[in-house]
Amino acid sequence: MSLRALSVVSEAYPLVKTGGLADVAGALPAALKPYDVAVTTLLPGYNKVMKALSRGEVLHQYRDLLGAEARLIAGTAGGLDVIVLDAPEFYARDGGPYLDPTTGKDWPDNWMRYGALGRAAADLAEGKAGDGSFDLVHGHDWQGALAPAYLRYDGSSVPSIITIHNIAFPGWFAPETFSHLGLPQRAYSIEGVEYFGGVGFLKAGLHTADAITTVSPTYAEEIRTKEFGMGLEGLIRARGDRVFGIVNGIDTNVWNPASDPNLVQQYDARTLHLRRQNRQAVEKAFGLSDGFGPIFCVISRLTTQKGMDVLASLTDDLVAMGGRLALLGSGDTKLETAFIAASNKHRGKIGVTIGYDEALSHLLQGGADAILIPSRFEPCGLTQLYGLRYGCIPVAANTGGLADTIIDANEAAVNAGVATGFLFHGVTRESLTGAIAHTIARYANRKVWKSLQEQGMRADYSWARSGRQYADLYRRFAKAGSTQAAVSTI
Repeated sequence: MSLRALSVVSEAYPLVKTGGLADVAGALPAALKPYDVAVTTLLPGYNKVMKALSRGEVLHQYRDLLGAEARLIAGTAGGLDVIVLDAPEFYARDGGPYLDPTTGKDWPDNWMRYGALGRAAADLAEGKAGDGSFDLVHGHDWQGALAPAYLRYDGSSVPSIITIHNIAFPGWFAPETFSHLGLPQRAYSIEGVEYFGGVGFLKAGLHTADAITTVSPTYAEEIRTKEFGMGLEGLIRARGDRVFGIVNGIDTNVWNPASDPNLVQQYDARTLHLRRQNRQAVEKAFGLSDGFGPIFCVISRLTTQKGMDVLASLTDDLVAMGGRLALLGSGDTKLETAFIAASNKHRGKIGVTIGYDEALSHLLQGGADAILIPSRFEPCGLTQLYGLRYGCIPVAANTGGLADTIIDANEAAVNAGVATGFLFHGVTRESLTGAIAHTIARYANRKVWKSLQEQGMRADYSWARSGRQYADLYRRFAKAGSTQAAVSTI
C-alpha cells in the first residue's frame, strides 16, 4: 500500500538552493518512490517557486495565517510534486530565502514566515486544508520544525519526523513571539518550545516529533555531546532510541561525470585520463598557471564552521609545498578579503571566485585533483560525495558524515586498495598543513592516486540505500501513528 508523506522544507533543488538541505529535499522524493512512498513537498511561495509552479490548484485559503493572507496551491515545479504556501507578505521578496539583501541579516519576521509553514503543514495533515490524506509529516531543520509541534499540541494522531541537517541553526526567537504562534500556553516550558529564554523552533520539533533523524550515524552520536549539541544534547540523549543517523545520498543523474553537461569533457572511472581537459578548464577559469603539484579546490561557505579561517592562514604554506588552490564560495567578509588577498599575492597559484555558481562547482569537481573540507563539524557533507563521484579526492576533517563516507589513505588502506581520501584529526594549522603535505606526497605516486580515484568513483553514494532506510522508518512510525502520538511527555 502506498504511503503518502508531506515533506516540510524551506528550500529544494532545483527551485531554490542555499546549501545541501536543498539537494536532499529535492532528491528524497525520487529516492522514496521505488519503495512505494509518495512525497509531496510543502514549500514557501518565494518568487522563484511561484514562477516555476505549474498546473496549480488552490486547496485552501487563509484570511489570517500568523498575520498574513495566504493560499495553499498544489501542483508541480522543478519535477517535484509540491504544495506551495502562497503568502506574498511573507515570501514575495528579493534575495535569498532567509536574509534581507540590503542588510545581510535575517529577515526580522522569519519566525512568522516559517511558523506559518509549520502551521500550514499541520493543517494539511489534519484535514483542515486539502484532502488530509497524508500518513506522515517530515519536517526539515528549524524552518520545518514547528510542523511536529503543531500536530502534537493539536492532539493529532498523524505521526511526524524531524531531520536535523545542522543543529548549529536552532531557530531561536525572542519570547514575545510565542503568543503569536497559536500554540497553547503549556507549550512554553522547558519541556516544550522554550529554549534559552526564548522560542526554539528546532527544539520544538525535537521534543514533539515521533522520531528524529540526522544526516549521518557519526553526527547522530556527536550531537549527544556538549561539544556538538548546541545546548540540545540533553534532549537528544533523552529521546534515546528515537534518534537515527541516515547518511545523505546524492542525485547520481545530476552528479554524473559521464554525462555532466557542465564539464568540458565527460569521463568515467575507466577513462580518467580525460579529466585533464577539465583540469585545464579549471586552470583557465581561475587564472592558474601550469604546475606539477595538485590543484586543491574549495566549494564552501566561507565560515569558521567550515574551517576556512585555518585554511586562510596557511595559503603561503600550500603554495610553498607545490599546491595550487581554486576557491569558490562566499560568507564571512573577513575571510573573503583574506582569500582575495592570497590570490593577489600568489597570482597563478591561487584563484578565487566569490559567490556561488552551480556549473562552476561541477567543473571544479571534474577538474581539480582534490577538494579541501576542513570542517570543525559536518553533519553529513555533500561536497565530499560529489568529489568521490568525480575522482576529486577529498581531504577532510575526521568528523560527522565526512568520517562515515571517506576511507582514509593510511598505509593499510592504501595497500589493501580500499582508500578513497584523506582524513585528519582536529582542525588546526598543523593538522591541515600535514594533511595537505600528505596529499601532495600521495599525488606524486600516480598509481596510488589513480587507485584512490577509482575506489571513490566506484562506491555507491546514491540514494538507494538511504531511501530504503527512510522508507522503513516512515512505515514504522506511520503504522504506529496513533500509538506513538499517545506516548507524549507533554
